[in-house]
Amino acid sequence: MKKKLAVPQLSNWLLLTVLCTIFLLSCGEPEKVKLKEIVKEPELINPRAVEMIQSALVYAAANAGKVDDSLMLSEPAFVAAQYSGDNASRLWSDKKQWLVKADSMFNFIENAYRYGLFPGDYHYPQLKRLKAALLDSASQSDAGLWARSELILTDAFIHMARHIKLGRLQRDSVSLRKDTLFDAPIVSNLMEQVKAGRPPKVILEDLEPKHPEYLAIRHLLPAYLDSLDKTHYTYVDFPKKDSLVFVRQLQKRLFESSFILFNSRAADSTELKAAIIKAQEVFNLTTDGKAGPMLVKALNNTGWENFKRIAINLDRYKQLPDTMPQRYLWVNLPAFRLRVYDSGQVIMESRVIVGQPKTRTPVLTSEVTNFITYPQWTVPMSIIFKEMLPRIQKNIGYLAKENLMVVDRYDSVIDPATIDWSRLHKKFFPYLIRQREGDDNSLGLMKFNFRNKYDVYLHDTNARSLFMRNNRALSHGCVRVQQWSSLAAFLVKQDSIRYHPDTLSAWITRAEKHTVPVKIRTPVYLRYFTAEPTEAGIVLFDDIYEDDKLLRNRYFTQRL
Repeated sequence: MKKKLAVPQLSNWLLLTVLCTIFLLSCGEPEKVKLKEIVKEPELINPRAVEMIQSALVYAAANAGKVDDSLMLSEPAFVAAQYSGDNASRLWSDKKQWLVKADSMFNFIENAYRYGLFPGDYHYPQLKRLKAALLDSASQSDAGLWARSELILTDAFIHMARHIKLGRLQRDSVSLRKDTLFDAPIVSNLMEQVKAGRPPKVILEDLEPKHPEYLAIRHLLPAYLDSLDKTHYTYVDFPKKDSLVFVRQLQKRLFESSFILFNSRAADSTELKAAIIKAQEVFNLTTDGKAGPMLVKALNNTGWENFKRIAINLDRYKQLPDTMPQRYLWVNLPAFRLRVYDSGQVIMESRVIVGQPKTRTPVLTSEVTNFITYPQWTVPMSIIFKEMLPRIQKNIGYLAKENLMVVDRYDSVIDPATIDWSRLHKKFFPYLIRQREGDDNSLGLMKFNFRNKYDVYLHDTNARSLFMRNNRALSHGCVRVQQWSSLAAFLVKQDSIRYHPDTLSAWITRAEKHTVPVKIRTPVYLRYFTAEPTEAGIVLFDDIYEDDKLLRNRYFTQRL
């Protein structure tokens, strides 16, 4: 049994009190502290280093975390709390040497990539230089160097703890993790573990999500990193408002892969076109000499950019609860796949068709309430105005061809020939358009309902050949399910008294319309995960809605 550590609870208000006290003790505007001072007596290094740490933190508190031109603290308030008071002491070093836990922390930062993190976010370059400098016996008497290393290691540990626990992505409407606090008591607890001698690696790994897929990706990351092409290529941002900036990025990227042999001057149009064609030939693209989205996507498909996508996905797992429900449906949009989980096992899997990029399927959390056999489709107004009305106005026969009927507000069927379609528009359309039930219906033979504000659902389809395509971002936003009959059987499995396994198939055979309530509400998660663990390694799916690109540009542009 693990021994529980006694942890003093440092509340948020106490942390603020500490900082205010520091400010009050400093007379006026704090001066920048020069973190360099040779101390000849070894026994004086510790107290002098602590004094320098405290003075540096006073300056950092007044300057948004900035200690000097080369050091910016990410967690200045939390760091200050660790070195406050008359009994403050060094945590990572003693006199003229680093402690074992400091070496352990340095190694953890050095291997941050294995956790989907970037060493540079945790002062790795500065720490590496400091560690090298402190090998020199003369430097070991510099209290300023020891003060700097303390500040950096404590800040790195706390900042890493935040990222490992909560990730770097902003909380949103589908974030389900309840344990989202990162406050003074939590930080105090973590630091007390460090002081008690618990290895930093163990402390930090305890903060990781327990989701099986997250842990599987983490397990596969070292092998992925070992095989990674570690060349840092220029990222080509497309589309770009400034065309000159885009061309410069493009030429530099083409030069890096030897598609063009110079970058000392701007290429003319002929030279650039020739280089683009060379790249298109290598990437098996249409050789038209035009720098379009497919070429840019191929050029950006590099080892480090793919690692950033994996890092983004690990952070997405940090928005999920560690424990999922016993039974649930999981639709991964970029994977074009539905999985049904029961007691942690995948008991059913199906290909799905999801929304096109212009009519994307939303990410959401809900629960299946019922499903309907032989559903009738009421066409959303957005589809009527964008797609159907222009076609109807050209040829009224479009309605009959697509098995569509027009109804008024009283649900009475209207003869379309009696309507003056030329007068109808977005602001005046007093009708609904519905598609009659049957195998020709766009919803197919079954529709699964769950509450959501987007008016989307799971359903069968009459265009079943589309399930054979690789890219299945083809719908108006709803999710079409290939194995809809197996899904329905799963949902009524707990209600076999009312719904014998043969009941559903009999209804379908007889073309009967029924609404079936789901006895045990089953959660459904529509999610966007572009990285997935497999037996062969980490698989990356196409970024169909460019969510990875958006997050990459927001959080990871300069990450190396």
